[in-house]
Amino acid sequence: MDPEGPQALCDLCLAQVCCSLEALCSKRADGSMSLIWVPLFPPELADRLLQTMASKAMLNDTTVGIFQDSKELRLRRAFIRRCVMSVEAFRLALCPHRLLELDASWASEGLTGAGVVSGLVSSPACRLSLQKLSLNGLHLDWGSLEDGCVGFSSLRGLKTLHLASTDLTDDILEDVCSLPQLESLDISCTPVSNLSALLQCKNSLRSLIAHRLRQLNMSPSRLFFILSQLDALRHLDFSDDHFGADDLDGRDGDEVARQLLEGSSQILPSLVSLDLSGRKTIGEAALAAFVESRRGLLFLGLLDTGLSSSHVLTAQRNLKVTGEANENQVCEALGRYTERECFVQKALLHLYRLTTDADRAQPDTLKLVLGAMKSHPSSLQVHLVATACVFNLTTQDLAEAMPVTLIRSAIAHLLHAMKTFPNHQQVQKNCLLALCSDYILEDIPFDRYLAAMLVINWLSNHEDPTLQRMAVAVISILVAKVETLRRRPPEIWGVSHLVAMVA
Repeated sequence: MDPEGPQALCDLCLAQVCCSLEALCSKRADGSMSLIWVPLFPPELADRLLQTMASKAMLNDTTVGIFQDSKELRLRRAFIRRCVMSVEAFRLALCPHRLLELDASWASEGLTGAGVVSGLVSSPACRLSLQKLSLNGLHLDWGSLEDGCVGFSSLRGLKTLHLASTDLTDDILEDVCSLPQLESLDISCTPVSNLSALLQCKNSLRSLIAHRLRQLNMSPSRLFFILSQLDALRHLDFSDDHFGADDLDGRDGDEVARQLLEGSSQILPSLVSLDLSGRKTIGEAALAAFVESRRGLLFLGLLDTGLSSSHVLTAQRNLKVTGEANENQVCEALGRYTERECFVQKALLHLYRLTTDADRAQPDTLKLVLGAMKSHPSSLQVHLVATACVFNLTTQDLAEAMPVTLIRSAIAHLLHAMKTFPNHQQVQKNCLLALCSDYILEDIPFDRYLAAMLVINWLSNHEDPTLQRMAVAVISILVAKVETLRRRPPEIWGVSHLVAMVA
């Protein structure tokens, strides 16, 4: 039996609802769907239905219409991340709910930050109830707001706000920092030039994520002063990466990082978590002084700093570290930096090195690798290393000691990589190496027809002898499992015969 056990009944039911949505719904005049019969859903179940639809990439202007029935399908935590949705559909379907949380990060089809905020503010319920809002990756389009009085500060209950990779400006930041209950703020990878507005919320702000702020126009001394005034701060992320940028761009930030490490423990007295990953010029002596003066420290981000092997860290048993010194540090990095492509790539490179001779099953590590692949579906650099890590973690008998559902997910990601990068020889080789396993090909349920098609397509366009031998080995096992192909439509028969011929 799969160690993870069977899928939860609730998940199976929600998946069935998603598959049967057309049959369960009628259409409104505007084309949106409405459930023919709507039972009273507990908020937790309505939230999970919305998230299931989003994860299956089936949430759009048409399907989100079922949530216009806000009395029966009562949402509290709405997840529409990476969904295709217009501002109007968002207003009609989600804004009538008394939302506590909304994640609209990386949504598309015209959904902007201004559209989201104006819709939420128009709802008396959301205006007071919303506590957490994530708009990472959205175009804020603040100039489109007709009412100059509408802004983030109108959402008076907001405690957590994520605005990473947006076109955040100094004026918008000023508005954000006037929120009376703001506790957590992410402004990573934004073009803000001045952080003085943070002084407005210095008594409430507990977490500040300010990764890769490359357009700051402040002297190191002024920036250090602003940060040092945030007395309530428990977590500070002032990390950087050098993804497509000149190393000189981060020099001022490195100086601020040095001052933070060398400063008195009376500066940021509540701090228990500090991330300085990517800050290459900070010294080991400054790090040692900081760690020794902060006995309550719980986390340090040191990936790509050259300091994660520092002797001062070995005595700190309760301290979690992102770095490259050992597998724990690398896995911590993969878990924390899921959406940061540069850090993910570096962590995967170190993981590949550390797992080359893996002799025990590591399902949790494999999950982190698959999470990285899912978060960066079109990144060649991530998939190039991730597919090699999948091979290391599933080779020989390692796959048999892991949950079947996990290995099935790994195969799906490998097939996605083969399909997305059909002409990259090393990616194809990594995937074929991972797939070339009797256990995987014979015992794990997956789309063997798709796998056969991808391998055949590669064979028809490449002549590398080593890869050809692996491809034929994979196909020879698939042939034994293609009996069901005979029950497929007639156009599939040609593929079945071709598979047999190649084998």
